[in-house]
Amino acid sequence: MIAGYLLDLALGDPEQFPHPVKFFGNIIGFSERSLNKNRGRFLKGMLLVTILCGVCFLVFYFVSAILINQGWVVYTAYSSIFVYFGLANKGLINEGKKVFDVLNKEGIEAGRKQLSRIVGRDTSNLSIQQIRIAVLETMSENLSDGVIAPLFYYAVAGIPGMMTYKLINTFDSMIGYRSERYEQFGKFAARLDDVTNFIPSRLTAVLMIGVSFSKSAINFVLLYGNKHKSPNAGYPEAALAGILDTRFGGPNTYHGILFDKPFIGKNDRIVEHQEIKKVININHKACLLMIILIIVLTLTTCYV
Repeated sequence: MIAGYLLDLALGDPEQFPHPVKFFGNIIGFSERSLNKNRGRFLKGMLLVTILCGVCFLVFYFVSAILINQGWVVYTAYSSIFVYFGLANKGLINEGKKVFDVLNKEGIEAGRKQLSRIVGRDTSNLSIQQIRIAVLETMSENLSDGVIAPLFYYAVAGIPGMMTYKLINTFDSMIGYRSERYEQFGKFAARLDDVTNFIPSRLTAVLMIGVSFSKSAINFVLLYGNKHKSPNAGYPEAALAGILDTRFGGPNTYHGILFDKPFIGKNDRIVEHQEIKKVININHKACLLMIILIIVLTLTTCYV
């Protein structure tokens, strides 16, 4: 785990690099185009998710079982590489910082275009403030989805658990939308993603509070965490909004549909460019604290 974490810190996610999530995406894309038509879309979507997740877990389970008998060097190398693949901390931070930097140096149109790389909402009419808020919301939500949740499932079920979670999360990001095309076919994937993120999202909020020592974050999580339309996203978003004492949420357009999301917080202040540094610091500290907790729990379990 430590080696994979250090690899992520050093390398991030180079676009040209082979990655299991890209492989997952290709399979999901091909399957969706083949199955998402005619009758029984919900059933076909449910069976696709169930079968692929089962296959994913079993493949990594048996590969792990085989390699663990090939010596600690081979198994450690394998595990380290897939922990690296499972983590998205450096990539998330780089993408968030890039939007802030492009917006600051090249202006609002360039900022909107850069933001569209990392969010599902329509960015074409967003203001400078809305662009920055969108980045902060994404960084808090994906701290859970891309960092804390994969580590949580690694602690629970090793590489098979971590990679199966990544597959579920990829399903949700590709087909888990309430649109005419995906409403039925992606419903099971979206609900499964909600279930798997129930604990990690709340754990992420606790970790953010722990590394920031923010009483305001505690109040925001208690007051706004369950107000979000997503059963999970509101908790890390509320924690960060409380830490920064600003307002998240509000109406946004996704795939041509207007979603009137509730506001998180009341202080609609201007978010400044330099505040991205504070958010990056929180992400790094929350990730490191999660790793330390897993190490402590593992050692404690071993000695007990």
